[in-house]
Amino acid sequence: MEEFKGDKRTKAYKEWKAKFDKDNENKSKGLGDTVAKITKATGIKKVVKFIAGEDCGCDERQEKLNKVFKYRNVKCLTEDEFNTLAKYFDTNQTIYNKHAQKELLPIAQRIFSIRITGCTSCAFKGKVLNPLKSVYSTYK
Repeated sequence: MEEFKGDKRTKAYKEWKAKFDKDNENKSKGLGDTVAKITKATGIKKVVKFIAGEDCGCDERQEKLNKVFKYRNVKCLTEDEFNTLAKYFDTNQTIYNKHAQKELLPIAQRIFSIRITGCTSCAFKGKVLNPLKSVYSTYK
């Protein structure tokens, strides 16, 4: 996503935000949306609707596929979050104490829309640290 440069109280920002929100509406939420787009583009959907009727079960299948094979939509980092990640990742730190985990976990939870329960230390490297490093590297 291209960053908006300027005053966020202006009409230009509101128009840019509306365009960004509209672009996100068209993104596939999961495999079901992708299959639906492909069947529509190839004409398969029309054929199935013609043969099986309007209620062919496609919508239910699309919903189930979206639930089972959900895509991960990553939110953008804020400036403060980026600076926090820079503090840890630019130093090539390898050990992350409780304080570091406490700072990094909320960032991961927000941008990946995840909730980590139980032992955070166990899930930290795989579910928080590595994905955050990957996102951070795209900003550099």
